[in-house]
Amino acid sequence: MSPAPELTASRIEIMRDKLQQALQPTVLEIEDESHHHVGHAGARDGRGHFKLHIVSAEFAGLSPLQRHRLVYAALGDLMQTDIHALAIEAELPI
Repeated sequence: MSPAPELTASRIEIMRDKLQQALQPTVLEIEDESHHHVGHAGARDGRGHFKLHIVSAEFAGLSPLQRHRLVYAALGDLMQTDIHALAIEAELPI
């Protein structure tokens, strides 16, 4: 069961706000990919599948794993309550 479109939109807005506050990105793109996972065990509980492209100077000196952990920390409880899967592309500004 996919979440209602308005629920997905508000999730993305909340995600965007949290990431903006924590990481001050120069690029922040969040795509809901939940429709690709209809019927998947993680989709049944209503949590979403998202794709994130984020560019932030906060990633300087961090490994890819550390960058992902920083993103997870910024999203906080959403990782447990609203997000089932998150594909992350975390980069430094050029």
